[in-house]
Amino acid sequence: MKSFATSPAASMGGPVTCVSKVELRVSCKALLDRDTLNKSDPCVIIMVQAQGQWTELDRTEVIKSNLHPVFAKVFMVDYYFEEVQKLRFEVYDIHGTHSIGTRDDDFLGGVECTLGQVSCYVINHMLLVHAEEISGNNGYLELSFCAKKLDDKDLFSKSDPFLEIYRMNDDGTEQLVHRTEVIKNNLNPVWEPFKVSLISLCSCDEDRKLKCLVWDYDSRGKHDFIGEFYATFRDMQKISSGIKVSWDCVNPKYKQKKRNYKNSGVVILSDLKLHRVYSFLDYIMGGCQIHFTVAIDFTASNGDPRNSCSLHYINPYQPNEYLKALIAVGEICQDYDSDKRFSALGFGARIPPNYEMCLSFWHLWMLCPYRPEIQGVVEAYQNCLPKIQLYGPTNVSPIISRIAKLAAGEGTIKDASRYHILLILTDGVVTDMADTREAIVRASYQPLSIIIVGVGNADFTDMQILDGDDGVLRSPKGEPVLRDIVQFVPFRDFKTASPAALAKCVLAEVPKQVVEYYSHRAISPMSPGRGPSPPALSPLTSIPTE
Repeated sequence: MKSFATSPAASMGGPVTCVSKVELRVSCKALLDRDTLNKSDPCVIIMVQAQGQWTELDRTEVIKSNLHPVFAKVFMVDYYFEEVQKLRFEVYDIHGTHSIGTRDDDFLGGVECTLGQVSCYVINHMLLVHAEEISGNNGYLELSFCAKKLDDKDLFSKSDPFLEIYRMNDDGTEQLVHRTEVIKNNLNPVWEPFKVSLISLCSCDEDRKLKCLVWDYDSRGKHDFIGEFYATFRDMQKISSGIKVSWDCVNPKYKQKKRNYKNSGVVILSDLKLHRVYSFLDYIMGGCQIHFTVAIDFTASNGDPRNSCSLHYINPYQPNEYLKALIAVGEICQDYDSDKRFSALGFGARIPPNYEMCLSFWHLWMLCPYRPEIQGVVEAYQNCLPKIQLYGPTNVSPIISRIAKLAAGEGTIKDASRYHILLILTDGVVTDMADTREAIVRASYQPLSIIIVGVGNADFTDMQILDGDDGVLRSPKGEPVLRDIVQFVPFRDFKTASPAALAKCVLAEVPKQVVEYYSHRAISPMSPGRGPSPPALSPLTSIPTE
């Protein structure tokens, strides 16, 4: 399981979706009773399969003496449309207080399925699994409840109250949202604050009814009912206006039998904090444009383009590795840029008319007419090859610095209107490694992500340091990056794979990087449909050459 919730879909040119966080909630019905004197004490273990091996992901709490348990524990997993994610749910009757699932515990049953099959419910006679997608734009709540003058249900001491909150679903069913801890021997309990997503609480419907139950805890599982009340998220929000929010906790039986009955106590919402959590799609749907720049290595180590052994050889029947990587990544990125005016840069070559060494980089559009979209970049690449002389060295720091400078200029705009992706295609380890590390550290403060694809069979071991996956990338002076913005992959790892596999790999971290940048700067998404139109940048003047 990956730790972050967002990742682009692997579909090429189609709708792009984000990997979703999914909440799994488990309940059981009509469990087998394996105990002699009372009922089973059930617990559910959820397991995931990775590389053919089952490993435990998490487990529910143990509910005493109950054959129809509704577990409060929520399992959080990432859902990847393009992957088969196998799950196993095992139900045990627990006898000890130590390891669950041991020989002392009774196995009551279980089910195997995929996460895709749990898109709504999984039912296996006794096991019910409910899955909900957690969308980033819903945020989450931090709620604090207390109660006053609850009924005393105990003979020799006071009640041990706990609170349960259920969401009323459209089909009439009830879904447990949260169960508080038990407050011992107290008729005026103050429960610990807890966090819950808005979609879990009310499916983002402010007027959806919430059924709230107050119980007196019993260690044998036979809890005494104190009372209930109904609330909505709209009711709860009144606390933000300084209005006291409370509910009468009512026992319907007492209300029916006792003429002067008022309530069995009062439950009070003492605090509510709403935290917004934005996703990659929130920014994209708000109008954020992704500007795509490609930089291509034209150093002599690639070989003479006229030779079929060259990495730049144009085979009329099959694209070379440079073109495969360019098309795989570019066709996805172009869907996020409304004007599709891409910057295409070259480095490491002598260019006409004087064929002098270009110390930093040059625009492919200088040698051929400009055309939009990724196909225009492909044609520019093919057309410029006969006009240039491959030379060297493999210096990429000037390109990173220039794109970072361009992104920094747009970073002065206090909205989430534009983000940059720089794709660098190279056949070897960069020769200006120290300067490149410094440039990446500087760039990590800007709205920029960098993808480096190693083409050919060179030893790219030294390039892995730029990725930062094995540790924090630092400048030569020891300054760490603010964000991990670089993804490096050797193309040879994807030679036999589909183009979508390469795109999925190199773009997988971009959604997280976009969210991290705007979150760090406390910039919210723009309102959908109200974002500014992206500026019409000229490919010849938007990034001055040096």
